[in-house]
This record gives sequence, structure tokens and C-alpha cells, in this order.
Amino acid sequence: MPNPILEMRGIGKRFPGVVALEGVNLEVYPGEVVALIGENGAGKSTLMKILGGVYQPDEGEILIEGERTRVLSVADANALRIGFIHQELNVLENLDVAGNIFLGREPRRGGGLFSRIDRKKMYRDARVYLERLGMRVPVDTPLSRLSIARQQMVEIAKALSQDARILIMDEPTSSLTLSETERLMAVVKELRAQGVSIIYISHRLGEVKELADRVVALRDGRNAGRLAREEVTHDRMVKMMVGRDIESFYAHAGGAQGAARFGVRELRTRRYPQHAVTFDIRDGEILGLAGLVGAGRTEVAHAIFGVEPAAGGTLSLGGETIVVRSPGDAIRHGIYLVPEDRRRCGLNVEELIRKNVTLPSLGRYSSAGVVRTGEERKVSQKVCDQLGVKAPSVEVRAGNLSGGNQQKVVLAKWLSLDPRLLIFDEPTRGIDVGAKAEIYDLMRRLASRGVAVLMVSSDMEEVLGVSDRVAVMHEGKLTGILERDECTEEAVMRLAVGQSVGA
Repeated sequence: MPNPILEMRGIGKRFPGVVALEGVNLEVYPGEVVALIGENGAGKSTLMKILGGVYQPDEGEILIEGERTRVLSVADANALRIGFIHQELNVLENLDVAGNIFLGREPRRGGGLFSRIDRKKMYRDARVYLERLGMRVPVDTPLSRLSIARQQMVEIAKALSQDARILIMDEPTSSLTLSETERLMAVVKELRAQGVSIIYISHRLGEVKELADRVVALRDGRNAGRLAREEVTHDRMVKMMVGRDIESFYAHAGGAQGAARFGVRELRTRRYPQHAVTFDIRDGEILGLAGLVGAGRTEVAHAIFGVEPAAGGTLSLGGETIVVRSPGDAIRHGIYLVPEDRRRCGLNVEELIRKNVTLPSLGRYSSAGVVRTGEERKVSQKVCDQLGVKAPSVEVRAGNLSGGNQQKVVLAKWLSLDPRLLIFDEPTRGIDVGAKAEIYDLMRRLASRGVAVLMVSSDMEEVLGVSDRVAVMHEGKLTGILERDECTEEAVMRLAVGQSVGA
């Protein structure tokens, strides 16, 4: 058997109030796909950021091809041919696609004072990597015009362009469509055949089962076990990650039969002004909103919340017509949005958990311009405890939390109020199986209290497992609404591509 290309021995890392890693070991062999699994907060991303030069370990050592190595910066990692696809996008929206792929490594022509970027070569080379991923988009397109899914593909193209011998993929498919995911998995297999070593982090255990040569699990910052290829099963991976069996993953309690709580009539979005959308959400119901990328689901959610005012149509809540022209209007009516991009749109990552939770309702905790910090702390700690936020206290900076715990803080922000309609846009993107089960259970409990829940999701299993009914969109149109007993993958996909269910 060949020697490992990578060994991480006894790695430890601490942040203020948090032991992120303690005595973690990991080895990877040439041309091997090692899946690194664990719940949010288990330490997976922290371990990889140490390998990628983003963080420095407090203890332990790293060996590359048997030689002890210090990875002091991202530049050091690049020099060692360690590529990193981060879970949270690291893109510059003011640059075009090619500029992001070759950022800091732009091909140049001329020398000295006359040196300048060779854009023709950069664009030509960028097309090669995009085509490899099956992505058809002009390389001079500003990144700001692309969806999160397409921005994720640009990140992957950037990593491929670095000719890495060790490639870290942290939730690479979390925003991708089914076809994009299939293409990426084919690329992973091609890279493995070429001798590239891949560390693959994913909460999508079906992907792990298909790709991984070995599985290594972390739990609470420590090694929790490993599985050889022939030992990998869904149940064994879940048990290693969470330390227990999850008996009921989807918390479904049967179709809701209550009256309509929230109504949308002839709603037209700025992106698809030619199409009007009409639907209701009943008392105690979770309505899934499905469709392919670009179908217009997020635009509908943003119009309801007032992020981008609707081009037409009316909204009603509890039988009364309401007007929403801004998020402030929506919040005053008890309508709240949990956005897809939690770091950019749902949190102030530089602030404390406490301040994030109470920000929308700060008036409740202040008088004469002075915030009653003790009361603020008590309320935020209570709701964070209810949601199982893993943090030593609410006085920790939100940016120090894992992705799943950041999502819980976004939820805590709204649950400290009294929601009447709660919109979840991709609620479990990048979240582990244990946290998913908790969020599904929370959604069901909210619905049982009479809260109207609208769930926008690209995860077919999630749509079918959680929703009481499913509304499906295609290119701005609402192509159909399926009752619970009609919800099948085939029925949803027919509507998602613009066909009728019986076609």
C-alpha cells in the first residue's frame, strides 16, 4: 500500500470559549476520496481551514508526503497544491466569471511596467474549466448576475484550475441542481482516476456512499470513527455522526385541513412580470414551493417579504388584505424570512449571538435609548436553548459558529417574536442530518401552532418528506399544486419542467 500523501496528527484548535478540535487525526492516500462527515459544529470545516492555511493549529502536526509541513497561509497551501472549495462562497461579485476563476493568478503579457492581464488567454482558459463542469455561461458575465448555484460552480471551476494534488470540497453540492450535482460527481471520479486526493465534506449521505473510498467521522471536535468502503451505509454514518439512531427523520403529521391563513393573489414579480402566481397556505400547513433553479421561487418569497416589491397582486393574512412594500412592512404583519444565504442576508456575523437574536425587536428591550442587556440576554439564551444552538453562551460572535448553528440563530431571531407566516428559503442548505431533523421538527411544531409555513427547497427528498402540499413553479409560472397523496418525485418533476402531471 502506498504511503499517505497527507497526515494530520493530534490537531487541536481553540477559539474564545470553544474547543473546536482536540487530538484529531486524519490521513489521505494518493488518488483516494475520503469523506469527512459529522454534525455542524463537529469541527470538519475548522480542520480543513487548518489544512488550507486559513487557521493555525494550537497543537499537532501536518505531514505532506511524509515531510512535516507548516501551512501558514492560503498562499502556502496553494504552493503545496492544496485546493479548497469553501462551504461559504468566497467570490467577488464585482469581477466577472473568468476574473474569479483566476483571481491572483491572472495570465499576463509584457514585462515590468508594461505588464498587463492577458484577457484573451484568461477567457479561453476559463471556458475550458466551465465546459468541464457542463456550465454554459459567458466568461465575461459579472458574478453579481449569477445565482448562488452558478456562483458555486464558478468556485469549483477555480479549484480545478489550480491543478491541486489534494482537493478539499466542503459541501460542494449544497446549492447545485440535480444535473449539476451529477456532473460534479463525475468530475470527482475523473480526478480520483488521475491520482488527485480528495477530502469530501457533505451532509448528503447518498453522495458520500457513491463517492467515498473511506469515511471519517468527527463528533464534538474529536475522531468518532471510520468506515471502509464496504462498511459504508446510511445508518452507520448517521450513528457515527450523532452518537444515536434517528428513528423519524421527516416529521410529517398528515395533510392540514384548516382554513386558508395566508393568501397570494395574482402576484407578479419583477423578474417574471408576465406571469401571475396565486396560492393559499392553510392553518397548520407546510406548503413546499418546488422547481428548478431559475423557476422564480425565491423571487416569490422576496416579493412576499418585501425584499423586492411585487410588480402586482395582493396578499392577505387571516382574511385581511395587507400591503407589503418593504421587509419592515412584512415584519409588522408577522411575516418573516429565513434566507438562503444566511451569512450575507440573515446574520451580522461580526456581532454577538445575543445582538443578532434581538435586533429585529430591539424596541422591546430598550427605553430612552438604553438597551436592557440583562433582559436581552435572558430572552436570546432561552430561544437559543430551545433550538439547541451549540455555543457556550449568547455572548459569542455569530461568525464563530458552524453553518448549522448560524442557521439556528437566524431562526431564533424570528422565533423570539410571534410569527404568523414564516418563509424558509432552502432551510437545510449545508446542514447535517441531526440539525435537519431538528429543523423539520421545529417547522412541524410551528405549523401545529397555526403558523403558516412556506418552504422553498431544491431538495426533492425534503420537499416530499416535509410538505403537506407542494406548489411547483417553472419559469415564473405556477404549474400546479399537488395534494399530499399526489406528491411523488415524478409528479413534481413533470410540473417543474413545465408539463402537466398526466402528460
